[in-house]
Amino acid sequence: MKILRTVTVPAEPYSFEFDPAICALLLIDMQRDFLEPGGFGEMLGNDVSQLRRAIEPNKKLLAAWRARGWQVLHTREGHRPDLSDLPPAKKIRGHGKTCIGDEGPMGRILIRGEAGHDIISELYPLPSEPVIDKPGKGAFFATDLHAILQNRGIKQLIVTGVTTEVCVNTTIREANDRGYDCLVPSDCVASYFPEFQEMGLRMIKAQGGIFGWVSDSEKILTAIS
Repeated sequence: MKILRTVTVPAEPYSFEFDPAICALLLIDMQRDFLEPGGFGEMLGNDVSQLRRAIEPNKKLLAAWRARGWQVLHTREGHRPDLSDLPPAKKIRGHGKTCIGDEGPMGRILIRGEAGHDIISELYPLPSEPVIDKPGKGAFFATDLHAILQNRGIKQLIVTGVTTEVCVNTTIREANDRGYDCLVPSDCVASYFPEFQEMGLRMIKAQGGIFGWVSDSEKILTAIS
């Protein structure tokens, strides 16, 4: 008979309990175009160092998760080379000189298969770890993420990545509507804007955890050790 071992992590608004057999680590959009100098994020005028501070905590958490043989998934935001899945409203929003699909320092911006679209080397997926290519902000929209999680019996998620107020928040809201429990380690998510980082985390844990729980990687590492 299988013996379940529940892990309890100190968190807000209250402790998060998870069973490793049904819990996965989901890393959101840790892509070169967002985190590396010269990428799309920096081209938009953002300070990529605000995102890069999340790399080391993610590395430690990912290593610990992998060492235990637990399930890991990654996402990438990007579009088909022919742009058939890119809404015109998304392409022109911001009125920037360079748009999605245009040439950038790392190839065509946010196009699947281009260097900038890929995940940073520090957190690169193993062959056994599914990579979800998503055309939108949320990881469940127009992807097979929900089917993969159901097929693997996953009911709980540790969600990390960038950016806190956009793709992370959107994914957690989508997951919540589908019945998943989500824990966000605050040092493993990041925003270009410190005030959005703070408010993004507050929105998740507000009203008794309306969308999920917030903790940090050290508390998770201590709990699983």
